[in-house]
Amino acid sequence: MLKESYLKTSLSLLDRVYLENQSTIETLAPLIADSVAAGGVIHTFGSGHSEIIGREMVGRAGGLVCVSAILDTTGGFIENLPGYGRALAARYDRNHGLKAGEFIIVISNSGKNCSPIEIAEYAKEKGLTVIALTSMTMTRQVRTTHSSGEKLYEVADYTLDNCGTMGDAIVALPGREQSAGPTSTLAGALLINLLQMEVLEILIANGSPTPLLRSQNTEGAMEANIELARSYKGRLSKPL
Repeated sequence: MLKESYLKTSLSLLDRVYLENQSTIETLAPLIADSVAAGGVIHTFGSGHSEIIGREMVGRAGGLVCVSAILDTTGGFIENLPGYGRALAARYDRNHGLKAGEFIIVISNSGKNCSPIEIAEYAKEKGLTVIALTSMTMTRQVRTTHSSGEKLYEVADYTLDNCGTMGDAIVALPGREQSAGPTSTLAGALLINLLQMEVLEILIANGSPTPLLRSQNTEGAMEANIELARSYKGRLSKPL
């Protein structure tokens, strides 16, 4: 019955994620659409497991081509080393450019660790708009490791709430003081794709191009994707 409990609770949570973030997504989408139409890039960062959500947007069939990820090669192992997040952001900035007027989505389920907060701070200093993707329930119950005393949502300009529970897992194991079944990846992937759908709707309404990647497993797609990426030369973390 554990899998049934996980499915039922997850589906209910995803409905809540949609409803509770709808207003923020509808506020953000026109702003991001204007940036995309002007040739801007959407940047992402997630430390540790949160990197999966950031990567979901990058080089993705059916997704916008103009998305690039700041990657942590340690897998989050030293995410609480002071200065490490800022160094990651600065290196990425030198290689790909963090430009004023663009957007960055910083993902951290707890919102408490140094690297995501430092990257958000760096991006704001460069004139980017920062979107936090976090669990508001969890972040309000944990203590930040950042020297400022702030958490990610307090640094960000906008926040998307994955509506997750404390500790992420949603299924209590019978007879044990343990829970299983995380939801942050499910909810995070849904949120970024809802945001992309709303951005695309605005681009269509404005008569702007919709720079979408095609699956490279379909005929002619690789050539089309390479051509699409030419105007972003040097700016994307995943070259095409």
